[in-house]
Amino acid sequence: MFDIDAKGVRFGELNASIREAVARGEKEIRVKHVNGQYYIGDGLRGGAVITIEGVPGNDLAAFMDGPTLVIKDNAQDNIANTMNSGRIIIHGHAGDVLGYGMRGGRLHIRGDVGYRVGIHMKGVKKQSPTIIVGGTAGDFFGEYMAGGTLILLGLDEKDAKPPEGAQPLEGGHPLVGDYLATGMHGGVIYIRGEVDKKQCGAEVGVMELDAEDIKALKDALIPYCADFGLKLEDVMKKGFKKLIPVSSRPYGNLYAY
Repeated sequence: MFDIDAKGVRFGELNASIREAVARGEKEIRVKHVNGQYYIGDGLRGGAVITIEGVPGNDLAAFMDGPTLVIKDNAQDNIANTMNSGRIIIHGHAGDVLGYGMRGGRLHIRGDVGYRVGIHMKGVKKQSPTIIVGGTAGDFFGEYMAGGTLILLGLDEKDAKPPEGAQPLEGGHPLVGDYLATGMHGGVIYIRGEVDKKQCGAEVGVMELDAEDIKALKDALIPYCADFGLKLEDVMKKGFKKLIPVSSRPYGNLYAY
């Protein structure tokens, strides 16, 4: 394990140190005392595993292509922007606009996330990105989604039946916010629990899972459960709903062709 101390170090210098370590072949890197430094892991390639102790700043792993980032705490906004491949494991909560334009790889978050998670996610040829959120999500989850898989688990919510038409609540927070999947025209979203169609964009249908969906869901959840020490059978005890687009051009009437 190669250690880098980020205490009091500006983000440019810190990222240069990380890049130098990866370039000389370090396979396991630990970055200690991270405190909001931007751009960690941006554009990195290869197979290094980088463990981050502390809270990294915005734009973590943008354009990343291969490495694994393990964040032991919370993380901020714009994670995995246009990420091509690799793996991000966040043991705490994360912020807004996660996975913007994400093209491949996996983003695993144990806690809650903010707004606009998975916006413009897409699959590229044989690549298909996956984002799995263990807690709750804010508004515009899956907005303009064009490909890939979003999974929202709500693991820490109470299993008590909510009032009719309401989302399950935990501490006053809904499982997912409004404008769910607005503008979605590709990919699939799995929500653990009930989905109120009034929260969804008009472009999506809410459906029950078939055998193929259950297999795909389990395959996606196995590495997630391994990352956080969860049991797959416990996660699967509660039912899921599937959201898919009902149109590949939801705003076609706005264009001249």
